[in-house]
Amino acid sequence: MRRREFVNRSASAAGGVMAAPAFVRNMITRSPNERINIGLAGISGNRVKVRGMINGRGIVHINTYARIPNVMIKTVCDVDERLFPGVVTNVEKLFGAKPQTEVDFRRLLDDKDLDVISIATPDHWHALMTVWACQAGKDVYVEKPVCHNVAEGRKMVEAARKYNRIVQSGICYRSSKAVREGIKFVHDGKLGKVYMAKGTTYRYRVPIEHVPDSPIPDGVHWDLFLGPAPYRQFNENRYIYQWHWYWDTGTTEYGNNGIYRMDTVRWALNKNTHPVKIHCSGGKFCRDDDQEVPNTLVASYEYEDGIIVQNEMRSLPTNPEGLSDSGDCFLYSDLGWMTFNGNGYKTYFGTKNEPGPAKSENDIPPEERSDGWKNLIDCVRSRKREDLDNDILEGHMSAALGHLGVISYRTGRKLVFNPETEKFVKDPEADKLLTRTYRKPYVMPDKV
Repeated sequence: MRRREFVNRSASAAGGVMAAPAFVRNMITRSPNERINIGLAGISGNRVKVRGMINGRGIVHINTYARIPNVMIKTVCDVDERLFPGVVTNVEKLFGAKPQTEVDFRRLLDDKDLDVISIATPDHWHALMTVWACQAGKDVYVEKPVCHNVAEGRKMVEAARKYNRIVQSGICYRSSKAVREGIKFVHDGKLGKVYMAKGTTYRYRVPIEHVPDSPIPDGVHWDLFLGPAPYRQFNENRYIYQWHWYWDTGTTEYGNNGIYRMDTVRWALNKNTHPVKIHCSGGKFCRDDDQEVPNTLVASYEYEDGIIVQNEMRSLPTNPEGLSDSGDCFLYSDLGWMTFNGNGYKTYFGTKNEPGPAKSENDIPPEERSDGWKNLIDCVRSRKREDLDNDILEGHMSAALGHLGVISYRTGRKLVFNPETEKFVKDPEADKLLTRTYRKPYVMPDKV
């Protein structure tokens, strides 16, 4: 529909008064030739009510794209057909057009009209979808952590570079202007000489209990959900949200939320390489349920220059620390210390912790705030990868910290890592955990 015809019809439908829902803003502010068409992969990657309101990561993608001029959710893909009616209605209301629906992600790759694939699936699908999308000539927004293991992250970087794609890592702290100001404060040397950093992820998780296997619900494409992971009988605990707590599909709370902290401290420290020594201990405490991964982890990473990064995770009752009780980032220097979360930073100096400069995202005028989705679309249009808030290489480097800590935990020992080869030093047992065995036909190619 031509722009003028659309405006006239919209005005007529409103009785001569121009209505202004979100889709009107999206449809008429730019030429249709400049419109960016999105294929959304994953509705219920997080939480969902099959009947009633959906509250998943994919819904965040939909609502955020609706605020960006001339962007359209053209296709919605999910392995659970039960979710389509509610989501289709929501997308049509926001964008003014009914989206197509698919259950098999590979059909999105065949659609020449799709410009961007926005991935909000469980962790074990992130890398394969990203590589396939790059090979199909699509740009990508991929949720954190970008990959299920270290080797996948490197494949994603290789694919993005080989096919010259714009690939954004979904780690929202990087898009906060207040956080950026805090990072600049550190980089300008105003905090002093930083010798250590720490990330804390303290988030209480209820037990998932013991749940027996059951028949696959009507409308659920279980084989597509499992994808590259080993085949398992359907179990509600392995499905919506609880997939986080299984080795096949999740990345522990390190990958789920700890990555925000690791990405921020790595950014603040200007660490564009991997650590050389890793030691992590922990376990699953105080729970008798189906969860496989630990609910408590404490990791220490040492870089070549001696700087130490600590990564803590607890999913049991614990003390609040820093700016919020859901976890924070801390930097320690010879002059004082500072703390970050997604909303900003605070600084403290001297032995009496005298408050220094601080900034909250609430101090930024709403019209000046940004997010990773808008930044992605801007870069898709400009083709300037260097302008991305969080390029796929950054996503890989930060995800690797969590993965390396988990490998140390699973092997039960301190590990020595070669940042150049991305392999452990003379440790074939640990090297096996840098990748996974893929279930056919959902196989990561040897060469992207």
